[in-house]
Amino acid sequence: MSDQLQSPQIKDDNVLLEVNNLKKYFPITRGIFARVKGYTRAVDDVSFFIRKGETLGLVGESGCGKTTVGRCIVRAYPPTGGEILYRHDDGAVVDLAKLQGEELRTYRKDIRMIFQDPYSSLNPRLTVFDLVSEVLKVNKLATPAEMRDRVEYLLKRVGLRPEYMQRYPHAFSGGERQRICIARALITNPRLVVCDEPVSGLDVSIRAQILNLLEELQDDFALTYLFISHDLSVVRHICDRVVVMYVGRVVEVADSIGLYVSPRHPYTEALMSAVPVTNPRARRSGVRIRLPGEIADPSNPPSGCYFHPRCQYARSICAEEEPALRRLDGERYVACHFAGELELRGATMED
Repeated sequence: MSDQLQSPQIKDDNVLLEVNNLKKYFPITRGIFARVKGYTRAVDDVSFFIRKGETLGLVGESGCGKTTVGRCIVRAYPPTGGEILYRHDDGAVVDLAKLQGEELRTYRKDIRMIFQDPYSSLNPRLTVFDLVSEVLKVNKLATPAEMRDRVEYLLKRVGLRPEYMQRYPHAFSGGERQRICIARALITNPRLVVCDEPVSGLDVSIRAQILNLLEELQDDFALTYLFISHDLSVVRHICDRVVVMYVGRVVEVADSIGLYVSPRHPYTEALMSAVPVTNPRARRSGVRIRLPGEIADPSNPPSGCYFHPRCQYARSICAEEEPALRRLDGERYVACHFAGELELRGATMED
């Protein structure tokens, strides 16, 4: 394995999904003829892999492109470039980025998504039964009797009563709606579930219930998760490894414990300093890092390292040369010219 970020060989049976150099650009148009004047680089050359059965976290500030990555993987958005390599249960490898129409439909049941807002992601005109079973009807994956049995089983499994099947979304609380969304995602027996901030809009007590439910379902159904979130406390609790993004690019990849205890990128250090202290008798090991300026504009990013205008450790090379995402040790990858030299603080507390 070279110093550049690489996934395990695709022949490795432990790798379920491999994203290579993924790009998603949105055109900027002006005038009555909607002429393209530029592009917003929402996702710009992103690479990572997910092993079977693990939970990979994808974190960063709002607008960094993490949700766009998830939607490209489920093909809600067509990628502008790059590869999304998926290993089918029979061992065959396919590039989802290149599939269209019926070819793509075959894999939609294997990769499902839990959306962030349980209020807007459920059609208010459909009953719970119709919402959960819709994908089975569209893809003709079950008979009516099988659909009913499957919906009833999943509602019980996510903590809802079977008699709720004929109710409409307005009759449920936010936590109950998210349980319906989880049941809908699992109705096709998927292998990979993209969780797009599934607890961000819920009360703290309900968040814990949903996170515990997701972990239980992962064990029971042999699921693999891509967990997208800006809540670093949640990511630490549920994720095995974490990918940190800034302005559409990956800046650091590490296991969750290593990332929290010893970040190697200045942006990750700033994120760690913002992790809330839950113990009222504990104190931080350092002061909160407040980044100057604004997050870079993805339609007109700065030269060199995108983070250098806000970085307290930046030097002249940072504005001139883009840092490569390189391996430091083990599975730790960092896109910083001085990652091996800086001594950065993690999210550790002192009693």
